[in-house]
Amino acid sequence: MNEISGPMYYNGVYHEFYQYNPDGAFDPNDSLMNMVWGHSVSTDLINWIGLEPAIKPDIPSDICGCWTGSATILFGVQPVIIYTGLIDRKANQVQNIALPKNRSDPYLREWAKVGSNPVIQHVIPGLNSSHFRDPTTGWIGPDGLWRIAVGAEVNGIGTALLYKSEDFMSWTRIERPLYSNNALNMWECLDFFAVVPGSNNGLDMSSEIPSGAKHVLKVSINSCDMYIVGVYDLKRDEFVPDTVQDDNRLWTRIDYGTFYASKSFFDSKHGRRVIWAWSNETDSYSDDIAKGWAGIHSIPRTIWLDGDGKQLIQWPVEEIESLRINEINHQGLELKKGDLFEIKGIDTLQADVEIDFEPTSIDDAETFDPSWLFDPRKQCREADASVHGGIGPFGLVILASDNMEEHTAVHFRVYKSEQKYIILMCSDLRRSSLRPGLYTPAYGGFFEFDLENEKRISLRTLIDRSAVESFGSGGRICITARVYPVALVDDDGAHMYAFNNGSTTVRVPQLRAWSMKRAQVNVMKGGSVIDA
Repeated sequence: MNEISGPMYYNGVYHEFYQYNPDGAFDPNDSLMNMVWGHSVSTDLINWIGLEPAIKPDIPSDICGCWTGSATILFGVQPVIIYTGLIDRKANQVQNIALPKNRSDPYLREWAKVGSNPVIQHVIPGLNSSHFRDPTTGWIGPDGLWRIAVGAEVNGIGTALLYKSEDFMSWTRIERPLYSNNALNMWECLDFFAVVPGSNNGLDMSSEIPSGAKHVLKVSINSCDMYIVGVYDLKRDEFVPDTVQDDNRLWTRIDYGTFYASKSFFDSKHGRRVIWAWSNETDSYSDDIAKGWAGIHSIPRTIWLDGDGKQLIQWPVEEIESLRINEINHQGLELKKGDLFEIKGIDTLQADVEIDFEPTSIDDAETFDPSWLFDPRKQCREADASVHGGIGPFGLVILASDNMEEHTAVHFRVYKSEQKYIILMCSDLRRSSLRPGLYTPAYGGFFEFDLENEKRISLRTLIDRSAVESFGSGGRICITARVYPVALVDDDGAHMYAFNNGSTTVRVPQLRAWSMKRAQVNVMKGGSVIDA
């Protein structure tokens, strides 16, 4: 399984569609030609029921594969899926529509493709027809017409093509794109949504957007999900970024780890916007075949825009807390240089850890070099958890073996620029496993922090065996990682520590951790549904 497609909340049920290879736990080029839309449902975003695939390749406009798309609920009543179809083995792409056969079925098990497919053809001047995919959720423009955007490469430039329709069935391309930028040559898995700075309430794109709202354009490219904040110019039907970075290495990321093709939707049940993504395996092809599955989806997150209007904030949906058991709590800890504090009393292979760090002084912050922004991973490698610093590194060591030969370090290091503090957050996998054939990078990203006033730097890490999702500074920065230590194979447990390796003493005012129960996630196997 890979990319999330068309998440939605409809009549009391959450639906998650996703790219699924029914032929096996692998993703070579040929398997892409037979992708279907897997389908799971839930009432709480945590426990899921697996259903039969919703869409399969069986018409000329998707005969070689049903790729990613979106779901839109028209006027709160009619769900519609719009998705990319492969029409041949050269991966030429068009856009199709499917409707539920029976809206009274709470699970919307069966979907029917409309007879007018494909509703959007790939006949556009300068278009690379094999790079024309992943239509967005629809929104209503100022003229009352529906809009969608489709990711494309046009004349070698990454482009969000814009289309409009009266009925969501017949589409006309608007000559001017929603946005284009020559920093990238192809955009896929687009997401476009409105946010109000400083408010964690979500906005429904099919309703009137309030004055003062910003818009976010998210693109997926080069295994990264990046986004731009700006305004939607209603008169010109254009997205106008607040700032433009010509070098895409400086674009802000949704997540700095293995987190790709994210998709958000408006959750009308709780009035929030929820996002989650595909986290690919980073073990070997043979490992995936042996275990019989490959690919997971991250824990759903609430997403909103910080009060400064620049930074998206993400936090695990509150429903995940229903899995917490066996809480442990420590207060008033103090970590001096070289200290390790072992966190005991929980299942360290399935855990939720929240910890606050408070440096006792801000005088020893090292000088920040702006060139590091181009390659945070390199800085995480060179200034790793073993390298003494001024303020930091401090954080968590997780999934550690008895002798620390295996461990993953999630940590912070504080730097001082001319007028502000910059924090580097790393999730370092280079010593995560003794197993061969794994991809074990040091992920990392920078964020600004008002250390003089905020003082406490928070870290929340969710560990679900091979999946490690970390949220720094209340969700200002997120890093998802996949790790495969021998402890997971042997099921012997592992150690967890809070640590400090900087010269500045760091207080830990609060450390809370829980074991996490296993969610009821249903998996298709051999044509039947079994509990995982």
